Amino acid sequence: MDVFTPEKRSQVMRAVLGKDTAPEMTVRRLTHALGYRYRLHAANLPGKPDLVFPSRRKVIFVHGCFWHQHRCRRGNRVPASRREYWEKKLAGNKTRDRKHLRQLRREGWRVLVLWECQLKDQARLAQRISTFLDAPE
Repeated sequence: MDVFTPEKRSQVMRAVLGKDTAPEMTVRRLTHALGYRYRLHAANLPGKPDLVFPSRRKVIFVHGCFWHQHRCRRGNRVPASRREYWEKKLAGNKTRDRKHLRQLRREGWRVLVLWECQLKDQARLAQRISTFLDAPE
């Protein structure tokens, strides 16, 4: 059973953002501080990557563990209410993510997916981003 009324649940779900989320902003601030410049949410690319580095042909996605079903503790859960709906919704997100990654790679883009749970260790995150962006094509 949901803890919210249907109206309140609808309001909560409408407030969920698809871009400019807190995890994304963390990655953007860090990447900018490291000296890299990027475009945001390029609509002409599959999946509208969160950060796009056109001259390097590289993109970064910042995925929420729950919404994209990461294998961590937070990503491995499904709400108890309307379970069938959520299982279908979250499986669809994973399928769409895989499709977009394949399309990007086929088009010659290198892709880095950063998960929400991986953003806590800023030094390690900075190293991952730098290693990815500085690696030769």
